[in-house]
Amino acid sequence: MSRGFESHTLRVMRYGGPDRRQPERTRVSQTSKPSRRRATVARHGRLTSPHPVAQFFKLVAVGLAVVLVAIVGVAGYTVWNLAQTVTDKAVALEGQEAVPPDIGQIEGGVNLFLAGTDACEDAYKDYFPGRCSGPDAGGELNDVNMLVHISDEPRRVTVISFPRDLMVPIPSCTREDGSTTSAMSKQPLNSAYSVGGLSCVVKTVSQLSGLNIPYAAKITWGGVIEITNAIGGVDVCVANRIYDPKNTGLDLGPGMHTLQGVEALEFLRTRHGVGDGSDLARISNQQQYMSRLARKLVSENVLSDPTTLFRLATTAVDNITPSQSLTNPLTLAQIALAVKNVPFDEIVFIQYPTNGDPDDQNKVVPNKQAAVALWDALAANQPLELTGKAAVNEGVVVVDPTEAPVAPSDTPTPGATETAAPSQEPAIQLPSSIAGSTAAQETCSNGNAR
Repeated sequence: MSRGFESHTLRVMRYGGPDRRQPERTRVSQTSKPSRRRATVARHGRLTSPHPVAQFFKLVAVGLAVVLVAIVGVAGYTVWNLAQTVTDKAVALEGQEAVPPDIGQIEGGVNLFLAGTDACEDAYKDYFPGRCSGPDAGGELNDVNMLVHISDEPRRVTVISFPRDLMVPIPSCTREDGSTTSAMSKQPLNSAYSVGGLSCVVKTVSQLSGLNIPYAAKITWGGVIEITNAIGGVDVCVANRIYDPKNTGLDLGPGMHTLQGVEALEFLRTRHGVGDGSDLARISNQQQYMSRLARKLVSENVLSDPTTLFRLATTAVDNITPSQSLTNPLTLAQIALAVKNVPFDEIVFIQYPTNGDPDDQNKVVPNKQAAVALWDALAANQPLELTGKAAVNEGVVVVDPTEAPVAPSDTPTPGATETAAPSQEPAIQLPSSIAGSTAAQETCSNGNAR
């Protein structure tokens, strides 16, 4: 990068956004392979568009680890040694097309993948008794799997969550040491990381979806703890009490709660405490967290505070593993510009459609007919109309914004009362078997403790 361009970028970063302050932190408990073109949307309140960099964080906040990658990218403009540290541990993605210098040249939209893993980490093992002992202590599973799709113009964002117990073919993968694994016809998706690392997870989802996925990142449990601490917590809504003393220790009553550190991780991990206690119900719970994280990063202007931004950047460096394609700050800046005008009602969270596995009642298999409809809808690059439930297995409930609990900060969400201009494009109705919601909707976790 030339010194002149770098100086200009620094000036934009320093002066491009309005003056904002970090909100006070509180906790309140109240009552195979085709190339496709892609798309997304739904309708609710439309937000104004702050600084493009902040908008980028709004986008990638749908996946916590991807947010971290973005932070590292911003840090790369101002603290190059941080970016170098990330580059040193970046992962090459096997089987994905080369990334062009300009993301606008990527046909069919931009795809980023997030994997959340359960690695045993010495610094956090006391929080998770039993995780770092026994025969499985050395293993690492990709229990959270999210694909973030940014469509071609007009830009829209779709986040697709894949169940960890989804039974899929896992292709032959090349490990970091150069050895090659054998292809498997039917294995749980969450075993792909233990087979061949982040690259193998991406290759598996790429094969399942028919999409090229050039960008990816991984975050561990410890990373979730550190990042939520760095941003001052995330406000979540609970409709009915979540009580999961045996598995996560989480106990949240109805109302709004600001979750930080270990408690935030417990919320993301709880399965038995929401809906019917299934992994599918947990996905809905996680999507509520991601949606509200997006709101916080933009609405409360967390990323406009230089101190907070630097803290996020340094924390991200220590807690995420990106793909090599995500180590270039210029690429991240381009993604920021590509999505700077995407409102919350055009950020859509979807659960990959499944059916029960006839061979194992504790597993699921792809609902291929509904999945084809989803990929074709993204390829058409038109607004998406969600016709199914907001959640599978009752993990969350949708509430009227006027009836939702007040967030601990008592800060209204900017744009919440504004109305988005009706889209002139015809919407594509997704099958009712596809559950999902938008970042503009108010969802609350449906705890099953009565």
